[in-house]
Amino acid sequence: MSDHHLTAQSFAGLNLPEALLQGVREAGFDFCTPIQAEALPLALAGTDVAGQAQTGTGKTAAFLLAAFNRLMMHPAENRRPNQPRAIMLAPTRELAVQIHKDAEVLGRHAGFKLGLVYGGTGYDSQRKMLEEGVDVLIGTPGRIIDYFKQHVFDLLAVQVLVLDEADRMFDLGFIKDIRFLLRRMPEPAKRLSMLFSATLSLRVTELAYEHMNNPQFVSIEPDKRTADKVTQALYHTAIEEKIPLLVHLLRQKDPTRSLVFTNTKNAAETIAAWLKVNDLNAEVLSGDVPQTQRLRILQDFMEGRLPVLVATDVAARGLHIPDVSHVFNFDLPQNAEDYVHRIGRTARAGASGDAVSFACERYVFSLPEIEAYIGHKLPIHPVLPEMQPILKPPAKREYRPRPGAERGRGGRPDRHGGQGREARPGERGRRPEREHRHEHEARRPEPQPARTPEPEARPMRSPELRPSPPVSAQAKPAASTKPPIKPLARRNGGDKPVIG
Repeated sequence: MSDHHLTAQSFAGLNLPEALLQGVREAGFDFCTPIQAEALPLALAGTDVAGQAQTGTGKTAAFLLAAFNRLMMHPAENRRPNQPRAIMLAPTRELAVQIHKDAEVLGRHAGFKLGLVYGGTGYDSQRKMLEEGVDVLIGTPGRIIDYFKQHVFDLLAVQVLVLDEADRMFDLGFIKDIRFLLRRMPEPAKRLSMLFSATLSLRVTELAYEHMNNPQFVSIEPDKRTADKVTQALYHTAIEEKIPLLVHLLRQKDPTRSLVFTNTKNAAETIAAWLKVNDLNAEVLSGDVPQTQRLRILQDFMEGRLPVLVATDVAARGLHIPDVSHVFNFDLPQNAEDYVHRIGRTARAGASGDAVSFACERYVFSLPEIEAYIGHKLPIHPVLPEMQPILKPPAKREYRPRPGAERGRGGRPDRHGGQGREARPGERGRRPEREHRHEHEARRPEPQPARTPEPEARPMRSPELRPSPPVSAQAKPAASTKPPIKPLARRNGGDKPVIG
């Protein structure tokens, strides 16, 4: 790929309707990116497209413009309001929200009614929206299937299908849901289908051949898997050195918008706590954060009110966040492809950015695979003593009981699992069982060794005095029904008895 991220193909030369061209101009687009220049002419001509391109190269605009053009060129007939004309599926909620925002900009003058459906919030409002009817339905597979099985809408009038980040659909286990929806749409020859993915693996290719109409594969492979304008750096650190080093780099570089990636949500929460107490405003974005709060955090980050976002891989794919200056891999990802997706959050649309990675003793084992995947060694920088500032530790978190697990008398729950009687004023109540037991045992006198009584002397009976039973009364051994054991035979290199 050349240093210039755009091609000579202009949007004005693609014969788009004027309503779409007006939205393109308002979005600030003049020339196509390589994936747009290759995929758009095919899709505008009615050919199914399976596209692969590097992250941040404009795949969303490509399938949105193609979908809107198809709906405008082929008006719907005998369609009920609760029958969407186009459906666009995304693997994550954040990506679905991003597609919806781009669709509002590009299709502002096209007159289509857009619908956004995803889990975590707005169940009744989303259901009401679908009942009233939408032209373009954008969402995640789980919530869409939920409404579909309740017969809130159907897929019999679908004219356009879009699968975004198809490889991620497999990774998150959505592929059965995808096939469920595809089998309930019109046959592939009666709709326009577009599939876009960061990698066209064998399973993605199989999905395309199974549910698309003779798709044309478009692959934009860069010379390098990572963008040329990303400056990469690697620090070999101990686990306890990572947070001081991160604080030092954030203070030194003074980034305007930084993403810090971790492998676990617990690590993300810990890092954010350290950054906040050391005068660095940071928030956490993970799968456990409520959806409304996640959207607020993303909005603050994109608009510049939040300088540092600590996230798990939920923010590594599909999100277009402009002007991210730095990406920090606090934990090296355990998958080489995730490294490329993470650092792809910076240096987007021809801009430049920095990607800094920490290799500690816990995750350094992923480094050889990452370097083999990207095709070069990561430049190593030393960790100097001045890069380990003394930090103020965050306050320890207070223990908060789970909702509904109120404590009863003396701080212990009721024996039946309900709320016990609250301790009266002045009443000490029962202390925890362990502490109570230890104090009780401390008051108890030490046990003395028990004295065992001496056994009484008993007269010994001579064995001669015992009468021997008659011969007839003695038990005779039962005749064995088992076959006799033959002599040992050498079998399979060892001596084993042969029975029978």
